Amino acid sequence: MKNIAVIGAGTMGNGIAHTFAQSGFQVNLIDISESSLERGIATISKNLDRMVAKEKISEADKAETLGNISTFTNTESGIKNVDLVVEAATENVDLKLKIFKQLDDVCGENTILATNTSSISITQIAAVTSRPEKVIGMHFMNPVPIMKLVEIIRGYSTSDEVTKTIMELSKTLGKVPTEVNDYPGFVANRILMPMLNESIETLYNGVAGVEEIDTVMKLGMAHPMGPLQLADFIGLDVCLSILNVMYDGFKNPKYAPCPLLVNMVRAGKLGVKSGEGFYDYSESRKAEKIASQFSK
Repeated sequence: MKNIAVIGAGTMGNGIAHTFAQSGFQVNLIDISESSLERGIATISKNLDRMVAKEKISEADKAETLGNISTFTNTESGIKNVDLVVEAATENVDLKLKIFKQLDDVCGENTILATNTSSISITQIAAVTSRPEKVIGMHFMNPVPIMKLVEIIRGYSTSDEVTKTIMELSKTLGKVPTEVNDYPGFVANRILMPMLNESIETLYNGVAGVEEIDTVMKLGMAHPMGPLQLADFIGLDVCLSILNVMYDGFKNPKYAPCPLLVNMVRAGKLGVKSGEGFYDYSESRKAEKIASQFSK
């Protein structure tokens, strides 16, 4: 397996493309937006520059990695003759189902179809294809080039052979693959998202402020990043989407998103990506300034 297609040039997609390309794979990075592809390649180049500065790789390694990536705005052209497709589009079930129908129609019968979804059912996605045994979840963590974990999610029909192949492939990327079963939120987000949601509820109920909540979790629980800062980093819209998937999937009120989270997303306060969430990122991408709404 040497030829990989990655659909989506956003944060996760360009990180996945970077990781495969740096490991020697030929990568077709696909996005319907030429500007998104340009930003994605610029991000990869910038991240490689950091690695060069830290003497983790050489300039030649950087050039080779970038040389392993080709960009496409036409999905059909980008997915021809690849061994694996990793879909990393927006966390929207209708969009993902549409993409997988197209992949199934165009890709060769032996091509494995993977999704980087963080919460949507692999079984549901696989059901729109004629090859459900070859559909699997590869949930990378952000930032992809740095984080070691890959959640490998088996759908109801995913074969043992495909699972083994993807587990071994993940290891060649320097990752630690962990196999889980297909239930809403899988493992990572089933545990993480209720914690983030409860942190937002704690703020919403006036128990403590943004900085105090994050300080308690960083210093008291040894978390490298406070939960409200982490929610901003992930994207409050993404957090809301995942919580809604879990709430719909389990019909359990403990997964219902906090009204404050819902309102912030409606107001476009999405965290780092929008410049403001629980923190104000207008001057720095670091969580150094509390958003005016929450400042005392």
